[in-house]
Amino acid sequence: MAAAHAAPGQQAYEAQLPADLATAPDLCALLPCKDVFPGAVSFSPRKGQPPYVEAYGPASATGKPALLGYVMLSTDITDTPAYSGKPVVTLIGMDTTGRYVGVKVLKHSEPILLLGIPEGALIKFNEQYLGKSVKDQIEVGPSRPDENVLGVDAISGATVTVVAQNQVMQLSGSAVARQVGIIEPTVRERARWLATGRHYRWSELQQMGGVQQLRVRPEQVGLAAAAEPFIELWFGDLNHPDLGRSLLGDAGYASLRSRLQDGEQAFFIVRSAGVESFKGSGFVRGGIYDRVQVKQGADAFTFRDLDAINLYGLEAEGAPAYTESAIFVIRSPSFSAAYPWKLAFLGNRVDQATGHRSFAVFESKYWVPDALLQGGRPVVVEPDAPWLRIWKSQAWKIALFSALLIAVAVVYALRERLTRLSTHKNKWPVNAFKYSAWALSIVFVGFGLMAQPSITQVLTWFHSLLFQWTWSLFLSDPFIFVFWIFIIVTVFLFGRGLFCGWMCPFGSLSEAIFKVSRKLGLKRWQKPVPQALHDKLKWLKYAIFFGLLAVSMFDMGRAEMLAEVEPFKTTFLVGVLNRPWPYGLFVAVLLGLSIFIERPFCKYLCPLGASLAMPSTFRWFGLKRKQDCNSCKACAVGCGAQAIDADGRIDHRECLHCLDCMVLYTDAKGCPPLARERKRRERDGLLITPIGRDGYFIPIDAVPAISAKAAQGPDPRMPTDPAHPYAARAAASAWQVLLLEIRDHLWPWSREGWKSQRALQVAGFSLAVAASLAWLLAAQGRLSAAAIIGWWFGWSVYEVLIRMSGRRYVKDGPWWRANYRIAGWMDMLSYVGFKNLLIGAALFLALKALGWLPA
Repeated sequence: MAAAHAAPGQQAYEAQLPADLATAPDLCALLPCKDVFPGAVSFSPRKGQPPYVEAYGPASATGKPALLGYVMLSTDITDTPAYSGKPVVTLIGMDTTGRYVGVKVLKHSEPILLLGIPEGALIKFNEQYLGKSVKDQIEVGPSRPDENVLGVDAISGATVTVVAQNQVMQLSGSAVARQVGIIEPTVRERARWLATGRHYRWSELQQMGGVQQLRVRPEQVGLAAAAEPFIELWFGDLNHPDLGRSLLGDAGYASLRSRLQDGEQAFFIVRSAGVESFKGSGFVRGGIYDRVQVKQGADAFTFRDLDAINLYGLEAEGAPAYTESAIFVIRSPSFSAAYPWKLAFLGNRVDQATGHRSFAVFESKYWVPDALLQGGRPVVVEPDAPWLRIWKSQAWKIALFSALLIAVAVVYALRERLTRLSTHKNKWPVNAFKYSAWALSIVFVGFGLMAQPSITQVLTWFHSLLFQWTWSLFLSDPFIFVFWIFIIVTVFLFGRGLFCGWMCPFGSLSEAIFKVSRKLGLKRWQKPVPQALHDKLKWLKYAIFFGLLAVSMFDMGRAEMLAEVEPFKTTFLVGVLNRPWPYGLFVAVLLGLSIFIERPFCKYLCPLGASLAMPSTFRWFGLKRKQDCNSCKACAVGCGAQAIDADGRIDHRECLHCLDCMVLYTDAKGCPPLARERKRRERDGLLITPIGRDGYFIPIDAVPAISAKAAQGPDPRMPTDPAHPYAARAAASAWQVLLLEIRDHLWPWSREGWKSQRALQVAGFSLAVAASLAWLLAAQGRLSAAAIIGWWFGWSVYEVLIRMSGRRYVKDGPWWRANYRIAGWMDMLSYVGFKNLLIGAALFLALKALGWLPA
């Protein structure tokens, strides 16, 4: 399947770009500028800051070539990341009126555009900008003429990518248009100072926001982590008399004011730490300081040598020592010190895997303290973030979708009321809601909103949690974001079955095909997979999930390509007709099997289902069982998920919550134990009492409700036999038990394990020491993120073995209850994996926050 679509994907997916692309003066000698500016015959070297290229037509009668417009490279201007976390490198052409005349994607790192979606879709998306102006307000979604918003159509299934690309187009175009005068400069009201004559200490300036810090760590630019930052800058306003005198002294402030013309404004920068220069190694007399910019709103201000004044000292008491300093003068009337602005440090980020350099911007916000302005700070209306605009434009759909999810969750929470109204011959009180949920999930959620969750989101969230969490990345697709909130909450409450069995679009489609086929007369060919074979095949989805997770740690792009084992993109996001034939054939085979086997993909192949099954081990509320279920096979025979074992126990990792067993649980005619008791009472003329919460008739005589055979068998109300790890400590207080539980989570060794598997316990102890040393090395910046993840994974595998030889128990149900049970291998794997993921993520994020962990 990967080979079937490899050629188109090679056009721009991870394409190799010239090594000196970011610095070469002659941009168009390296890139096909004529592709984005038809009619141009020559191009200038890079100009301006941020850089752009002038496009010229044939020479006129005077011999001077006509200026046709401008060409810009997106990564010279913005490093806005797409869904992969890397920017889409785009070459853009714009005429002298500000209209886009050409767009060409040079390189992207979006696997979904390699396999999930044809790369041509991105080309068609970019073509929508041709003829539109940088002055237009362009948004992904429908046009809103009453708000002067021009809409561009999104790419189905790549919302985050196109939202990022729209931002790239507008930021790049407007940045150049402002430089060349296409967009008129913004006029801001001049600052009116409120001066008291007070001199502030450095600590006071920090506290009030009169000075700010911009700190860049080595790992943020792709270098090895170190205690020393890549660069640490302090900066602040020198226009306010109190700030200027506090920082420069009275004489220094007076000297500065004497050098400034009316309307000119100044700020200072000092480098207090780091090996990098903010002035730039390539700076020469008459050149541009290409490492720093000031941004205010949509305006960007750059500095030449004539805009810089030497700063010889900071007079504020407690000011830090510094190794580089400057005062920069902003001469543009567009800038006003009364409004917020940002200092931007411009640099390059090195990809450690490929050595490729990419543009990177690091910013820190500054706003003169409110108390220093007459009337306080002006009211500033910041433009909505792209993700917020998407939420606003889709508000009613999001509301409908959220209402649907809440309604399904509420109905399911009240499931016992519905199942008591149903019987095995009339399940419509339950099925009316369940079938409605299926229909809505297929039509509205799947084909309408295209909100089919995927294992790629699990992998992306996992990597974001460990490496770089960006809320805007996930908020850009509101339906998937809301859906995942629903999934996470319901998985821990009820298990995976509510999502997988009721709301998954593909799962619902598969189940609907099975049910319709039965009604069409194909029931005689619909046979369950033999239980012995089923018990082996069900582990395949876990192998696929762990395989994808392992591959993603080394190559996220490869993992996303392998995630094509999910048929979701082909079915809902892209469409069978828009993909190469192997993908359509794969979907056809899966749906064809669904005619004869109930949910084959869900039960045996789905890596998303496997990822949700693991936390389902610890769901709070399960489906009800009674003691007689251990000797009765009625529910097991009718279980489409084949999730009920020979002892009548439900495996909630496999259960898809069809609720057929819950219907039988209170069906006086369908449940064999209840039917026997009902017949006995009818025969003896006894009262037929209601069925209690334990699943039996409320007793009226001394006849035991539970059969003797069932009473001697295992308790099917728990997935495994009960365990009593703290039985000897029955007199312990709640706090003592809590401390014992915490010890159990952190200390896997036990006396029992030491007696039975001493060698394993010793090996595990040695590995624990090694893993602890690995964390200490990571804390010292001497071990990479990949290495510590490998160590933590290895320790987790051994911890499973250690616990299975000693502390072989897990808690069942809500954490505050003491329902312990004996752990199976999957129980322990789920417990250790989930626990160590939380512990590892906490340690990982702490080290990252402190800047100690290398990239």
